[in-house]
Amino acid sequence: MMRDTPQSCGLPSVEEWQNDYPQHYDDTHERELSTKEIFLKHILPNRMLWVIALANVFVYFLRYGVLDWAPAYLKEAKGFTVDKSSWAYFLYEWAGIPGTLLCGWMSGRFFRGSRGMTGVIFMLLVTGAVAVYWLNPPGRPAIDMAALVAIGFLIYGPVMLIGLHALELAPKKAAGTAAGFTGLFGYLGGSVAASVVLGHTVDRFGWDGGFLLLVGSAMAAIVLLAINTLGDRRSTAT
Repeated sequence: MMRDTPQSCGLPSVEEWQNDYPQHYDDTHERELSTKEIFLKHILPNRMLWVIALANVFVYFLRYGVLDWAPAYLKEAKGFTVDKSSWAYFLYEWAGIPGTLLCGWMSGRFFRGSRGMTGVIFMLLVTGAVAVYWLNPPGRPAIDMAALVAIGFLIYGPVMLIGLHALELAPKKAAGTAAGFTGLFGYLGGSVAASVVLGHTVDRFGWDGGFLLLVGSAMAAIVLLAINTLGDRRSTAT
């Protein structure tokens, strides 16, 4: 029952109201688009949107692979009690709040809005934290906890940046669909796969096999985000 736009209530656009117009803005940005136009003109042919959607698959795979399997891994491989693994699980999620804020701030402050470059740096750091979480010998719970918190702190930034960049890659009237497109890839290709594929891998090859899959997923995300960064630079130069 909510109204879709300010104009539908007889109000001016946000840009006109604030007198703050983005680059290359004109009246066509306010034209309503049909569903067919959105998908066939602005979503499906958009190569960079496909790149970050695929990157989202691997980012979500790592995010949920670590999160969903943390209690089992900490108990079986590291000897954690239920209460300790519960605290680790809790801290992983909460660490994402300051990590996401820092990631967004760095993207604007140091990388001039380059979402891909910021994502690459955070994913490289995540890969290192996953390696520590994996290779740290049992009996050093403080290191395991610190590594898990570091993963939570770092992984949610790239998740946020991909969704934000999707909004920037599509026109104003197609922004929601673009964000939903990348989110669909993340949840179906990443979250579901993290539960099923990672579980089968651990059953067959043990935790080492599962962590090799997680590290490989992180590297794939880095490559795709780097491709996105190069695409952004080319479009800016053009």
